[in-house]
Amino acid sequence: MNTILIISLFVVCLGFMSFGYYISRGKISRSAFLVSDRNINVYGITSSLTASCFGIWILIGPAEASTWGGVGAVIGYAAGQSFALLYFTKIGVKIRKILPSANSLTEVIEKRYDQKVLKLIITLTILYLYVYFCAEVTAIAKVVNLILGIPLWLVAALTIVSTLIYSLKGGLKISIITDKFQFWIIILFLVIIFITLNQQINFLVPDVIFKEPSKLSIGLGGFTAGLTFFIAVFATNLFDQGIWQRVYASKNIDVLKKGFICSFYIVLITILLLGFVGIYASLNGKINDPSTIIFSLLINKEFLFLNLIVLILSLTLVLSSLDTLIASVSSLFIIHTNKFIQKRNVNNFYIIGGIILAGSAFYISSKGLSVLYLFLLADLLCCAAAIPIFYGFYNRKINSENVFKSIIFGIFFGLLLFPSIDFSKSILVGFIFEKSLFPMILSNHLLFWSFIVALFSPILFIKKS
Repeated sequence: MNTILIISLFVVCLGFMSFGYYISRGKISRSAFLVSDRNINVYGITSSLTASCFGIWILIGPAEASTWGGVGAVIGYAAGQSFALLYFTKIGVKIRKILPSANSLTEVIEKRYDQKVLKLIITLTILYLYVYFCAEVTAIAKVVNLILGIPLWLVAALTIVSTLIYSLKGGLKISIITDKFQFWIIILFLVIIFITLNQQINFLVPDVIFKEPSKLSIGLGGFTAGLTFFIAVFATNLFDQGIWQRVYASKNIDVLKKGFICSFYIVLITILLLGFVGIYASLNGKINDPSTIIFSLLINKEFLFLNLIVLILSLTLVLSSLDTLIASVSSLFIIHTNKFIQKRNVNNFYIIGGIILAGSAFYISSKGLSVLYLFLLADLLCCAAAIPIFYGFYNRKINSENVFKSIIFGIFFGLLLFPSIDFSKSILVGFIFEKSLFPMILSNHLLFWSFIVALFSPILFIKKS
């Protein structure tokens, strides 16, 4: 059985690598690389947006979040990810009208604010994309290790190299083409998995709900967890370069709206269902590792076909998100390095930069850190920038200096409260000062307060000039 699965592992990775490289042969124009020539239709936007947003985190994050905050966390997670896409039908249209010839949000920020703000946002964006990259590779390494026992570093190397080879060559154009195939693999295999899980554990209406309905009530912990995930995911998606590339790749405004609305429904339903699986596992004590709940329920040495589906789905999810992340980081290099690097050296610069980022991500991914914790750390940084940047698009009186200070202020105070990996303390609570000095409503909900502070404290520095 392991031989068949190992062969499948290489076939999927090398298959998409070969396909992507083949269709990216020849010269790719700047417009095609950055925004796929701005001619993508509704199906292209829906399939690409869904496939690229659906990294392997969907098989890990919602279920793991349910172990932290139950129903509240699942609802917050689903709402944050899906309603962000719905908001793009408003903010995406507004930004595209402000600068229709742009290729990214950062170009609009450059037009609205000064270079200091631009560099800060580019740094935060690349850092988020980098952490996202590390988290995805870490996740697939853990999953394949669980199924086949293959070392984390080997799986990390295979997936990174496979996507680098065609993504650095073809950019967004190739990412969207491969996404169309990956979209149907993801949808079909998710349906099979949902049917299988429901037959095995009846997670849609588990018996334990009727025996102990109080376990599904949303108390203070569930409320704070849900709000935390909503803030984290929603705010961070506003700076996702992969999403903004698809805003500008849409053929017109009508296509943009329809494509994002379709993705909204798919994402919302999928995350809610996967979160319910995590809730069932929690209620029934079926959790060994919160990061691998779904896989622990599905993987069985006696069922080769199901294991094969889980493996192929996991790989497809990772490859569909990694090529988008690589294309996103590459696009930012291309857009914002022309001023500092001679034109003939730009391509070499972003390729070398991509390899360096991927190499360091390989090292981090091989350590097997908590996937959800990595995401939350990156989310915190983007949260601090959300209100200052986007409020400034509506209020022209806000100046760049105050925007820059407010973002730094939010990041600093958010990190003071951001919990350690075991969630027992933070820099401020438990390290600088004794935990007992703080009220329990603060010390027991550090993650929640870190995001609240990071999101809203910048308002103190936003003043009318």
